[in-house]
Amino acid sequence: MRASLRRPAALLVALVTVLPLSACGLFGSDPEPQDAANQFVAAFAGGDTATAAGQTDSPESARALMDKVRGALKPSTVMAQVSRVDVAEGSTKATYQLTWDLGRGRLWTYESSFELRRQDDAWKVHWEPTVLHPKLAAQQTLAVEDADAQLAPVLDRDGEPVLQPERVVSVLFEPAKAGDANAIAGELAKALSGIDASITAQSILDGAAKANGQPYQVVALRDADYQKVRSLIYELQGVRFTSSARLLPVDRKFAPTLLPNVRKVVEEQVQGKSGWRVLTVDSAGSEGEELFAKAAEPAKAVQLALSRKAQNAAQAAIAGEATPSMIVAIQPSTGEVLAVAQNDPADKEGALALTGRYPPGSTFKIVTAAEAISSGKATAETPLGCPGTTVIDGREIPNSGKFDKGVIPLRSAFAFSCNTTFAELALAMGPDDLTQMAKRLGLGVDFVVPGVTTITGSVPAATGKTERAEDGFGQGKVVASPFGMAVVAASVASGSVPKPVLVRGVETKSDAAGEPVPSATLESVRAMMAEVVASGTATALKPYGDVRGKTGTAQFGDGTHSHGWFVGYRGDVAFAVLLTDVGQSGTAVQAAGRFLAALG
Repeated sequence: MRASLRRPAALLVALVTVLPLSACGLFGSDPEPQDAANQFVAAFAGGDTATAAGQTDSPESARALMDKVRGALKPSTVMAQVSRVDVAEGSTKATYQLTWDLGRGRLWTYESSFELRRQDDAWKVHWEPTVLHPKLAAQQTLAVEDADAQLAPVLDRDGEPVLQPERVVSVLFEPAKAGDANAIAGELAKALSGIDASITAQSILDGAAKANGQPYQVVALRDADYQKVRSLIYELQGVRFTSSARLLPVDRKFAPTLLPNVRKVVEEQVQGKSGWRVLTVDSAGSEGEELFAKAAEPAKAVQLALSRKAQNAAQAAIAGEATPSMIVAIQPSTGEVLAVAQNDPADKEGALALTGRYPPGSTFKIVTAAEAISSGKATAETPLGCPGTTVIDGREIPNSGKFDKGVIPLRSAFAFSCNTTFAELALAMGPDDLTQMAKRLGLGVDFVVPGVTTITGSVPAATGKTERAEDGFGQGKVVASPFGMAVVAASVASGSVPKPVLVRGVETKSDAAGEPVPSATLESVRAMMAEVVASGTATALKPYGDVRGKTGTAQFGDGTHSHGWFVGYRGDVAFAVLLTDVGQSGTAVQAAGRFLAALG
């Protein structure tokens, strides 16, 4: 027959004891072996090794090993379940299932067994290491080891790596253990200054002094650099080393202001899932048999919208400029950010390409023209005056060099960049008409782009006549970043404001951009941007295909200095070029030509 005994859930949280009996059916008259098995399993599962050991025939040995195993595995909980107790002539054996919860999702389940023997009128667990695991031998304990997943690389849009995992060695200095700290600092500086010229003996000593007795990290070296100096620094007293895997740029000169921020946003995505294993170890700590293993699961590579080709082309196009210079390129059809390039002078001042606020100058005439056409104030063919100067509310507004074109169509005034024409157009608009049109083209829209901080720009409402007139040709209080003007160019090219994307698969959020600009209006603006290249202020770009855009010379400061802009698109690449304090737009047009030529 088969009998079943139900007893209170006892002793510990997460302990479940189920006691079906063996087919031989001897427990109906003698439940004592079952009680002993329950009590031992419950005590061990709950961490009460003293009580568990007391249920064995070798308490001291049992407790010592149980404590050692629990100390090595450090479980958060242990769950145990007696599955059966078999009684045969001369032998009583309990089989149980054990599950170790080692934290961080690490669960290890297996089955073990133990013999029960009568001792002093009580049932005791016959103690052997195999009670804890069938493969645990004398003089052994258990150990758990983690296996970190290899970091996944970060790829550009074409699958080329831009960040990849590399071993990094940190060089740590502990003056208290160095003996002659000054001499050791000098040796370190001598060895490391060839890699980082800023490292000196004094900088090492100063850094260590500020570390308040903690080890001071002198430098973190790529493994290749560490190997160059290892023989010079490895044996230095008071110097020690740690290593870890980090995502590092494949090319240190590639988007240096952009990639550190990208690395922060993808940190969790590239981690993967760590593996782990449980093994036996002997008294000397030597590895025995592997009892369980779960392989690490590497994460999938993260892909950026960024194009190495476009980024390198943009960087090369402005690398030789003496003043802070920037290019931002966006794919109009998707909003994907193809390039965010800055030269060295710009890099020293921060992420100017994304957050700098500059007067956009005549590139803003894209917005003014769109508003004039959309509101019915003019068409591309409307004849308008382009005098050399005009006076509005006492403020003289000149064309560049005070050129005078007489009366010409709006499209020609746009191509020649007549400030006087666009000042008069803006004057006839409402205080916030340009504000609203700018936002409908993406300028003034706040984007939350994971991986970067961006500012498109600002077009405040203008109640005063002079301010509104100045806004009409991108002066006044209007400011924009190269990123913002690239968004404007992309909006004109695509027909709506795209959401810029830097890391594929990560959503960009934004506030409302307003109603899309009518397609007929945009067709007119696109045609006028083509005329700028065909016969206007950017004819130097004619050799580079169907380029459409607008030049801009933007005064700043006391009015004697000017930035140079070119904003436009070719095919599915929209871009903005800004060269600061260069006096005129021609140099920006030349930089745009170099960029387009490199793109092919």
